[in-house]
Amino acid sequence: MSGEVFIVDGARTPFLKARTGPGPFTAADLATAAGTALLLRQPFAPELLDEVILGCASPSADEVNIGRVVALRMGCGNAVPGWTVMRNCASGMQALDSAIANIRCGRSGLVLAGGVDALSHAPLLFSDKMVRWLAGWYAARTPGQKLAALKAFRPGHLAPVIGIMKGLTDPVVGQMMGQTAENLAFGFGITREEMDALAVDSHRRVAAAQDAGHYADEIVPLIGRDGTVFAADDGVRRDSSMAGLAKLKPFFDKKYGRVTAGNSSQISDGAAWLLLASAEAVERHGLRPLGRIVDSQWAGLAPEQMGLGPVHAVLPILQRHGLAPDDIDAWELNEAFAAQVIACLRAFGDDEYCRTHFGLESAPGAPDMARLNVDGGAVALGHPVGASGARIVLHLLHVLRRSGGRRGLASICIGGGQGGAMLVEAVQ
Repeated sequence: MSGEVFIVDGARTPFLKARTGPGPFTAADLATAAGTALLLRQPFAPELLDEVILGCASPSADEVNIGRVVALRMGCGNAVPGWTVMRNCASGMQALDSAIANIRCGRSGLVLAGGVDALSHAPLLFSDKMVRWLAGWYAARTPGQKLAALKAFRPGHLAPVIGIMKGLTDPVVGQMMGQTAENLAFGFGITREEMDALAVDSHRRVAAAQDAGHYADEIVPLIGRDGTVFAADDGVRRDSSMAGLAKLKPFFDKKYGRVTAGNSSQISDGAAWLLLASAEAVERHGLRPLGRIVDSQWAGLAPEQMGLGPVHAVLPILQRHGLAPDDIDAWELNEAFAAQVIACLRAFGDDEYCRTHFGLESAPGAPDMARLNVDGGAVALGHPVGASGARIVLHLLHVLRRSGGRRGLASICIGGGQGGAMLVEAVQ
């Protein structure tokens, strides 16, 4: 498996914060809008793609293979395969990695890959008790059987199960993702004030980036059915402050916790795509790449410590390429929780942690905060689970291009106890 893999271009929708009820766009709507706009500005027809790969953590029941659905809706034609990958929070990054593998082994030369989720559309489910009652009701044949079934019914059976709460709970350790962030806060002695300070800074950086137009090249505006235009990420709070965040109560551990809705990533809807190409495809179509993907890494760790996944994925890449953190010009570390980001930074600089888990004599040190998430992160932007892994890679390349940097590292923690990372280089 060899050969250069280039990122030619990319686009994403605004990330729209989930509020009261389903948002204005389904996951397929979001992915189709961003992908169509991206393909329209290319010098080749959509039918010339070799495949479409879409990461999605929570596809709807009628769009289980959402990658194929969206490929057809974008006009790629019947002959272009479309498929879906799922690696929880890193589904979008997994789509990129799958494209890399197919390009390097010669199966594909031109691939559209990315991620999407519309978490506001996560379903409400019947409880197991209600499902069993319905099964008995439909199995009843005689009036006596129907009456017995009615007598067995209890109003509590109608209590809905919130699908997203089940999806964000690890079934192995029985903890929600926010509870795993509480584990890291306790283990690394992270205070509530430190979490809130990172959250305030994330909102400040996103607001500054929006004002400077740093997201303009990657965002495709959306138009709702009623004509409403959604042109920017709408979760940023420009008035975010330490005093305001201090008023929020812990959400996951209400008695002893420190993790709140304010220092956690927002539940959002959004999609992000990147166009990947082999060197031969770049030459054939006269493409001008943003950068190249140099390396990628997946790592596993204890599910209850899942937030440290970026450390476990990044360090092998640094070791393979003989790089130190200061050799990286820009970093994107997805902000699932403020506590999780701070814990990663401390683990990067913790000799004992790096010796125990990686066999290193000393820790490499944490990334410079001036190079990390320079335009803010998911606490302010939102975290549509399937899309975030693709978004951070796309934005990283834009940061490198505007800053004149060469190398960038994008990393993300993954529910279930995993981490993913990608090393990219800008093509100036």
